[in-house]
Amino acid sequence: QAQLIESGGGLVQAGESLRLTCVASGRAFSSDDWGWFRQAPGKEREFVATINWTGQRTTYADSVKGRFTITRDNTRNTVYLEMNDLQPEDTADYYCNLVAKPQYPWGRGTQVTVSS
Repeated sequence: QAQLIESGGGLVQAGESLRLTCVASGRAFSSDDWGWFRQAPGKEREFVATINWTGQRTTYADSVKGRFTITRDNTRNTVYLEMNDLQPEDTADYYCNLVAKPQYPWGRGTQVTVSS
């Protein structure tokens, strides 16, 4: 059964850092492009970052460029999101998933709250 488990969120102050982890199981992992997405209260889910299957190409939303870094470890079926200089507008539930469809069933996400 395909499953995603996100972790690493928490409550931090503006300017601090967090590292999110996403572990995938139940389907092939290493040959696919992966992404992090987020959903703030009352808003739709939005793209944050993507990484291609080799890990050599990444893309970022303008709002996080220069502050967030996406990486992957294909030996661990894991995708990471290093988030630095967090700001209150980064407050959201964060999710990972494949970039292309068919995607995994969405996981529960991990909550990030940034206080000013």
